[in-house]
Amino acid sequence: SCFQFSFQEDGWGAALAERLVRKCDVVNRGFSGYNTRWAKLILPRLITKSTSAESTVAVTIFFGANDSVLKDLNPKQHVPLEEYAMNLKSMIEYLKSVDIAEDRIILITPPPLEESAWERSCLAKGDILNRRNATTGEYAQACVQVARDCGTDVVDLWTLMQKSQDFTSYLSDGLHLSSKGNRFLAAQLWLHLEKKVSALPSLLPYWRDVDHTDPEASLL
Repeated sequence: SCFQFSFQEDGWGAALAERLVRKCDVVNRGFSGYNTRWAKLILPRLITKSTSAESTVAVTIFFGANDSVLKDLNPKQHVPLEEYAMNLKSMIEYLKSVDIAEDRIILITPPPLEESAWERSCLAKGDILNRRNATTGEYAQACVQVARDCGTDVVDLWTLMQKSQDFTSYLSDGLHLSSKGNRFLAAQLWLHLEKKVSALPSLLPYWRDVDHTDPEASLL
């Protein structure tokens, strides 16, 4: 959901799309509630062999918040830690098989969990607290290790956000990103993306540079 909702107002996906307007498209393929077990299966439908690898600047993989849900309380979404790591590696290997090299892949760890706020959200739905920040941290560490093993970039949100004395401001309900959290993630991602997109030309000339007496000469 942190990915699916990234094009909402103040979302991190929208912020990146604005920075990259007329240079490249930011495509949202987030699926709220999904885990790596399901994502591994659908990835070949989202990025196929017919997709031009040359036109793909970067692919982000952002999972862990659902995989790390406590098994006894939510067995449907839970994925064991070892399987989570293997699923991430599987997705990286698939992307490499369609010629998207590891240096164009960016893993994003789950953000930290603010347990008291998320517990209130759970109770409002008639549930009990179904996640723990320490458990989420184990999945974040596994994600970082996969990135090291596979040679991809990684944004360790779980660690970076907790460097703040009050990381709760990065979260809207203890689990999902707030406007501040979205801005934080966009800024962290840009540190990895800037060098990858710096050489991209602007699509078509600035309007003042178009020859209005012969637009075909400028635009075709």
